[in-house]
Amino acid sequence: MSPYIIRRLSLVIPLLLGITIINYTIYALAPGDPVSAMINPMEAHEWSAEDLQKARARLGLDKPIPVRYALWLGQAARGNLGFSVRTGLSVRETMVRGIGNTITLIALSMVLSSLGGIVLGILSALRPYSALDYALTAFAFAGASMPGFFLGLLLIYFVSLGLGILPTGGISPPGVEPTVLNRLEHMILPVAALTYEGLGSLLRFTRAGMLEVLSQDYVTTARSKGLMERVVIGRHAFRNALLPLITVLGLRLPGLLGGSLLIEVVFNYPGIGSIMVDATRQRDYPLVMGGVLVTAVAVLLANLIADIAYGVADPRIRYE
Repeated sequence: MSPYIIRRLSLVIPLLLGITIINYTIYALAPGDPVSAMINPMEAHEWSAEDLQKARARLGLDKPIPVRYALWLGQAARGNLGFSVRTGLSVRETMVRGIGNTITLIALSMVLSSLGGIVLGILSALRPYSALDYALTAFAFAGASMPGFFLGLLLIYFVSLGLGILPTGGISPPGVEPTVLNRLEHMILPVAALTYEGLGSLLRFTRAGMLEVLSQDYVTTARSKGLMERVVIGRHAFRNALLPLITVLGLRLPGLLGGSLLIEVVFNYPGIGSIMVDATRQRDYPLVMGGVLVTAVAVLLANLIADIAYGVADPRIRYE
């Protein structure tokens, strides 16, 4: 497997180059620039064409797009992602502050949606076409068809504003230093919205995989030997139904990253998603590209981990 991992890692660099080139070009060609975003509309008449040209030159925006990208790439290769145009803070430090919150949100949602989807999918497969199966199917379809940000808005309206049980967003009350308890309290609603968004698809994939496996002859043989049902389900059936789930889980991370971006905005959660949305509004190119680079690396590594997990789950798979 080691040569395979090395080959896959060797593809990461050209993929990252392609991702950054496309994103940098799109942002550079988009209408407006950081200078126009920084100008107060009420004071725009005070800026002459010469003043605007000088301001753009100070930020390097007077150079051609390929030159600007090459300069950014050279610094990024050295670990220097530049500085925010708006705040002047280091992009790397800004990303580090936000990535911890985003990883916590994604990790909790990933664990809860995976465990919930797999357990409920197995229960649904063990009682096919029963009242429980129909109820879980309706629950799964509702989760798969409802965007996470819409569910987040519903939770804010009914749970936070209507019942007043949980806070509407953030990570701590205003003016209060964040603690573990109030962080957890503020994360309940965003985690619930992000979890339910992915739980439905995992439930359906688990159910379909288990139904296919439970009808196989080796499962019937295992039961005829007198093995306990939990051994048959856990050791024989679920392991073979796990392969398609690995694909779903591997593809779940990009969906979680995209979903968390909107969830963070809805709940005013200070993660990478909120940072990138604010940076896009303010045309803060260095900050946007820093977020693109971090998320691209995370997605590529998740795909590699999913491929490796295939070999662990099924010893018959060999990587040459």
